[in-house]
Amino acid sequence: MFLLGLDLGSSAVKASLLDAATGRVVSSAQSPQGEELPISAPQPGWAEQDPAMWWKHTALAIRAALAGRDTSRIVAMGISYQMHGLVMLDTHQQPVRPAIIWCDSRAVEIGAQAFAELGVEVCLGRLLNSPGNFTASKLRWVQQNETANFARIRRIMLPGDYLALRLTGEAQTTVSGLSEGTLWDFSTNAPADFLLDHWRLDRSLLSALTPTFGKQAGVLASVAAELGLPAGIPVAYRAGDQPNNAFSLNVLNPGEIVATGGTSGVVYGVTDKLAYDSQSRVNGFAHVNHTAADPRVGVLLCINGTGILYAWLRRTLGANLSYPQLNALAAAVPAGSEGLSVLPFGNGSERMLGNRRIGSQWSGLDFLRHTPGHLARAVQEGIAFSFSHGIAGMKATGLTPKKIRAGNANLFLSPVFRDTLAATLDVSIELVRTDGSAGAARGAGIGAGIYSKPADAFTGLEVIETIHPNPALVAPCQDAAARWEAALAKALS
Repeated sequence: MFLLGLDLGSSAVKASLLDAATGRVVSSAQSPQGEELPISAPQPGWAEQDPAMWWKHTALAIRAALAGRDTSRIVAMGISYQMHGLVMLDTHQQPVRPAIIWCDSRAVEIGAQAFAELGVEVCLGRLLNSPGNFTASKLRWVQQNETANFARIRRIMLPGDYLALRLTGEAQTTVSGLSEGTLWDFSTNAPADFLLDHWRLDRSLLSALTPTFGKQAGVLASVAAELGLPAGIPVAYRAGDQPNNAFSLNVLNPGEIVATGGTSGVVYGVTDKLAYDSQSRVNGFAHVNHTAADPRVGVLLCINGTGILYAWLRRTLGANLSYPQLNALAAAVPAGSEGLSVLPFGNGSERMLGNRRIGSQWSGLDFLRHTPGHLARAVQEGIAFSFSHGIAGMKATGLTPKKIRAGNANLFLSPVFRDTLAATLDVSIELVRTDGSAGAARGAGIGAGIYSKPADAFTGLEVIETIHPNPALVAPCQDAAARWEAALAKALS
């Protein structure tokens, strides 16, 4: 039996086909290849994508992953998706406007105002978050600023819910999904009516609830024919990318922590308490296995400008540099980048900085000493130091990293980045061969009942390497981190 997993990111869509018996990925494909999905920014701080583009590249990725395979053996599929996005559909289930995606910061002030009006303790106690810049606040922005568009909205969705709708024709969402949009009230175990009522938003805009794991809906025959899938196979799992990345690494229990370094950088830990950071530097969402009776909350630290900063540097340096070549240039430079520091906050407001917009800032640049290798290393070090800075907020919820699991992808492919992170945090990093699409396939196996218990889904999960702090790097990395912290303090003053 095969399980199909989809991972809708802001830069690409990936599809993977997993052998359910061995737990091994037998084929995978990504679309687009060699480039990234465009993000439109009509105004500073905005970030939008066309949902039709997501569907186009989903279809391309699926067809490429299934090429030459016996598709009759596919028994279920799962979806992982970029979190916090807002898709608005009309009566014909067509997008009213481009989706407002995760890194769009236009609704920061709206969320902050609701936080003050409703009360800090009320929001943190019931939502585990400030309304901040999440899905609900983005909808309120549309209500206030695009009245004609708002009048046409009949359904709002997260990006993964939209993909599931295109596959199955069913409008559904999950508790985990609603919680990532600050639309779930943990105190009542129901949608957050108190927030919706405050903003005069109709609860009927929300989709019907479906379990994270379970046979949610079957793929339409017409869509199955278009994609080369068996008609009627169930979509049996869906989750936002960060809960799913944690699940992909078999992180389901309190105290376990993962990190990712894609377009954004994330540290994500699981707790069994409805805990929150009083300063809202980190956020809490229902994890994939959360229930009211047995809570599992994912505490999420997000840094917007990580992989997107490294991609910017690559484009700016030009010369057809690949990421491996850029990593090699960085590795040839000593730890500390000979005095060059980079603050990576150039992609909108940062929650861990109190939703301040300070931009990406470079300090200590010496035109006679610093080379492209110094720039590459300083960028990777600056990203690692931002992880370290943000983890203080996680500690406020009771999570203290001792070991971090990560997929062998994106920034974690760079020895400089992972060695800097290990030395700065004094933690070990366990690299695992998996990704979000493989995790979504495993989740589908649980949801469809192919695996009798969650542990069975992780057969074949391979630990590639464990990185321990290098004693020779600890002092120079911590010195560089102190210099970086001083630059941040100056930028915030």
